[in-house]
Amino acid sequence: MVGYWNHNTAYHAELLAAVPPHGGDVLDIGCGDGFLVEKLAAKATSVIGLDPDPRAIEQAQRRLTEAPNGQIVLGSFLSAPELDGRSFDLITCVATLHHMPLVAALVQMKAKLKPGGCLYIVGLSANKTAWDWIVSGVQVLPIRLLSKLRGESGYPGMTVARPSESLAEIRRISSEVLPGSRVRRRFWYRYTLTWTKPE
Repeated sequence: MVGYWNHNTAYHAELLAAVPPHGGDVLDIGCGDGFLVEKLAAKATSVIGLDPDPRAIEQAQRRLTEAPNGQIVLGSFLSAPELDGRSFDLITCVATLHHMPLVAALVQMKAKLKPGGCLYIVGLSANKTAWDWIVSGVQVLPIRLLSKLRGESGYPGMTVARPSESLAEIRRISSEVLPGSRVRRRFWYRYTLTWTKPE
């Protein structure tokens, strides 16, 4: 299957760089068509891609046919039995956190990380303050131009949803659930949340 570029894949290089040097076990939450999982499988010891959308899972399974260390699972992160008893060196989550209850998802991610493991989220936040709207407004023209130049695209049937929490709310909640986490406003209407679990 061919690759593509969009506002989510723009961060794939950062996510790949977060894979431990020894490889390690990786979980990609909301894997969609498996494009990131395919890349992670080339660096990780093992990788699980998880998504609740059957159509996306079918595409992901086709992508991973030649990656024996990759597994694609249909299910919800908060309830998938395939994750019982499992823990990970790296958990990635791209444009997916806003599809789940924020606190419950962060608590579960924290529990699923091994000591010293890293959480790397690329997320979307809601514009609620004047500053949120100003920052988004300033980005509109350059993002439209760059997206056109890069040939933005995705995969058919990609599930989308509007975020409900603002960046300030995400910062506050993540600081409570994941002390020491870092939330940064980023380009492409995204933010990143990173956290390393204490050993």
